[in-house]
Amino acid sequence: MTDKPTYADWQEQASKEVKGRDLTRETPEGIVVKPLYTSEDAIDPGLPGFEPFTRGPYASMYTGRPWTIRQYAGFSTAEESNAFYRRNLAAGQKGLSVAFDLATHRGYDSDHPRVTGDVGKAGVAIDTLADMKILFNEIPLDKMSVSMTMNGAVLPVLAFYIVAAEEQGVEQKQLSGTIQNDILKEFMVRNTYIYPPQPSMRIVADIIGYTAEHMPRFNSISISGYHMHEAGATAVQELAYTLADGMEYVRAAMDKGLPVDSFAPRLSFFFGIGMNFFMEVAKLRAARTLWHDIMDDFGAENPKSKMLRTHCQTSGVSLTEQDPYNNVVRTTIEAMAATLGGTQSLHTNSFDEAVALPTDRSARIARNTQLILQEEAGITDVADPLGGSYYVESLTQALVDKAKELIDEVEAAGGMTKAVAEGLPKRHIEEAAAAKAAAVDRGEQVIVGVNKYRLPEEEEMEILDIDNARVRRDQIKRIEETKNERDEIAATEALANLRAGAEGDANLLALCVEAARARCTLGEMSAAMEDVFGRFDTVPQPVSGVYGGAYTGDPRWTRAGEGVEAVERRLGRKPRMMVAKMGQDGHDRGANLVASAFADLGFEIVSGPLFQTPGEAADWAVEKDVDIVGASSLAAGHKTLIPELIEKLGEAGRSDIKVIAGGVIPPQDYEYLREKGVQAIFGPGTNLVDAAGEVLQLLGHNLPPLEEAAE
Repeated sequence: MTDKPTYADWQEQASKEVKGRDLTRETPEGIVVKPLYTSEDAIDPGLPGFEPFTRGPYASMYTGRPWTIRQYAGFSTAEESNAFYRRNLAAGQKGLSVAFDLATHRGYDSDHPRVTGDVGKAGVAIDTLADMKILFNEIPLDKMSVSMTMNGAVLPVLAFYIVAAEEQGVEQKQLSGTIQNDILKEFMVRNTYIYPPQPSMRIVADIIGYTAEHMPRFNSISISGYHMHEAGATAVQELAYTLADGMEYVRAAMDKGLPVDSFAPRLSFFFGIGMNFFMEVAKLRAARTLWHDIMDDFGAENPKSKMLRTHCQTSGVSLTEQDPYNNVVRTTIEAMAATLGGTQSLHTNSFDEAVALPTDRSARIARNTQLILQEEAGITDVADPLGGSYYVESLTQALVDKAKELIDEVEAAGGMTKAVAEGLPKRHIEEAAAAKAAAVDRGEQVIVGVNKYRLPEEEEMEILDIDNARVRRDQIKRIEETKNERDEIAATEALANLRAGAEGDANLLALCVEAARARCTLGEMSAAMEDVFGRFDTVPQPVSGVYGGAYTGDPRWTRAGEGVEAVERRLGRKPRMMVAKMGQDGHDRGANLVASAFADLGFEIVSGPLFQTPGEAADWAVEKDVDIVGASSLAAGHKTLIPELIEKLGEAGRSDIKVIAGGVIPPQDYEYLREKGVQAIFGPGTNLVDAAGEVLQLLGHNLPPLEEAAE
């Protein structure tokens, strides 16, 4: 009988096989991953359904009931979104998750001049109670769980939902679902805020208080790490900052006099799921472990207060424009990670979302991915099938330890509201995003079909195109009908009460419910509170040195930098590029990455304020005397906003300022934009060093071949 081989025996044999190469690696989270885990690494995670809930919040997990298939959708009008929902529900979807357009998120009615390019494009337009009633037509709100991703205009949207249910005959106590209501992460990464941080936190607490009293089945907040994930956060950053946000909301509610156990069981979470499979599984386990301990420290006694329940969504940023059918595989891997990590509900992204809103066909594939996992893969046969894995448990503990360090940093800064005001989380996330982008551009992190195994030619995809002008026209008509048919005295009084309530300490959701009953519009309610709180604005401040630092010694980077210097000598100053974010889209990861990379190369970067109109962006470009404007578009407004920018530059006598475009732009739209005067277009996955070469060419400098540059 031979002796059982030891870890040292394995190490010796593995070393021979790889000729002594070190097989350990360090993740972006700073976690050292060994090539093998054994019983020496064993950690007892407990049992599903028992504190600290590492293995899942429920004992039976999916053996009793699988996770909820909750596909996030909304586009164009309430009528079209309603028809889409009803088709999906008939095909096996179990819950609704509503995506609103950016005008709605930012508190503007569709007739507002600032939102001409945004109405109905990246979600459904909701201006009036009539819109909300149509959205849920023939969908019984006493039986259907509804999730709404809304933060900035959270009060009027939730009020419309409550009153639409009332007019279906459904009482508030019967409503089930979730409102996102997570404003802190908006100030960090997503930027669809309206009011400054302090009054925004008051709104969060008012919603928690109102729903605790009137809506016992409804989750008053979904504390979201997803948007941090999409902005480039590491798993540790997403974990730590999401839970630190949760701590701040708990404090805000307790400061209102609410006992922690009166509201904590209805708090829920929302995480993004990326491509590092085991890291994502461990992240959800670590989140449950950490939240249990955090709520213990807040004095929670009800086990449900310490039980982290979460929705998950597969990553949007991992989707590629190039070779897009690879995205079906990526989404499947991410969906498996979410389910093996123990999510309570899941949205799977469609393969075409790197270029446009999903078609019915791609949405069906995304939904069926979940149905196949539930019905065919055996995942639901066992509660927590990865529990006890040496690697998974070790990774879980490493994430817990690393996240605690970041949470302690936030607490030392005075809590998340103060940390956000100082820009601490945003800076860390942007540094991580820049480091990851540089690793992809350098080929150190492989993206199949993008920086390796590329197709010689991309085939054209069918895409969903929204007629923005038609949708806006129809929305304006319904706004006019609402105002013509309502009791104007009652509406005026409701808005006056809301304004007075904002000046005082009345519950703002209760006042918005009264305003919704009086047929006030979303824009009117938002403006009434804006009169008191003001509107929050910011100018992006991209990080510097991270992108360029990753390229130290790279000949392509050196050549591009020398090209910038050549243009500088010719102009007598650095080439000047404005990075513009027009419309109401606040997602600024791509814009900030471009600004960071080009600044590190030697460009002078002018970052335009968020939410500019094309006219304002043109004025800013002329005032700053830029050579080139890079317009970033992620919300399908490119065909409206970018041509108008070019037109405004021409009217200002500066048609010499070159306009380039980047972001989520379908290839089918490239020719249209070029005809309108766009001089270069950079889609998702563009190598930024290559993009710099094209920009230099537009400025009159051709980079030499690498061989000549080296000489």
